[in-house]
Amino acid sequence: MTIADAYFSDLISRLGSLRSSLAEPIARAEDAIVETVRRDGRVYVFGTGHSHMLAEEVHFRAGGLALTVPILAGPTMLHGGAVAGTAYERMEGIVGPILDRYAIGAEDVLFVSSNSGVNAAPLEAARIGKARGATVIAITSVDYSTAAAKGAERLADIADIVLDNGAPPGDAVLSIAGSGLKVGPVSTAIGVTIINAIMASVAARLAPAGDAPIYLSANMPGAKEINEELVARFRPRNPHL
Repeated sequence: MTIADAYFSDLISRLGSLRSSLAEPIARAEDAIVETVRRDGRVYVFGTGHSHMLAEEVHFRAGGLALTVPILAGPTMLHGGAVAGTAYERMEGIVGPILDRYAIGAEDVLFVSSNSGVNAAPLEAARIGKARGATVIAITSVDYSTAAAKGAERLADIADIVLDNGAPPGDAVLSIAGSGLKVGPVSTAIGVTIINAIMASVAARLAPAGDAPIYLSANMPGAKEINEELVARFRPRNPHL
């Protein structure tokens, strides 16, 4: 088996296990989002470093729900400088001014994605979300955060709903023989699968009532008209449209 084959096998196995172990918290997350839709709320998604990709994954996404709002700020991402971003995500107080741009309230859901679950920025985001009355859903590794926290507070301790991605401490799952090195991180692939599965289920529950605001791929028939209507509807509370 090649190392590429081993990665596929490992990831497929993890996803299969998570489908069962996350059934209950995923159902709770779906319920929370459906209730948010009924209150004309929004689903906000925050993450730092590579975890921010979950926010971009659900934003203006073909087959995705238009009610999602990514929380994107250069200092907490990678494109403006990965080393600086790593420092910023560990700083206390950086998230408050970022979240002031977003009208997160009691009718909303806030996803916070952090694999390690211990850095200052995602913990602060979760606390602010809770203080504003939003339902906070964490996508995190419980094993990693437990090992890294050493008794300190973790994202999993703050969130209302915890979706444990099952990633190991350090994220990488494959050992390179004779080197002591590990490759093959899994947290992003798993996190994207989890959040897309939730959004797909929510859309299926909304569709019978005709209230599933789903974007079409820009190259599909009718996409221009449908997407323009959704953008006009959801732009007032999404600064990234």
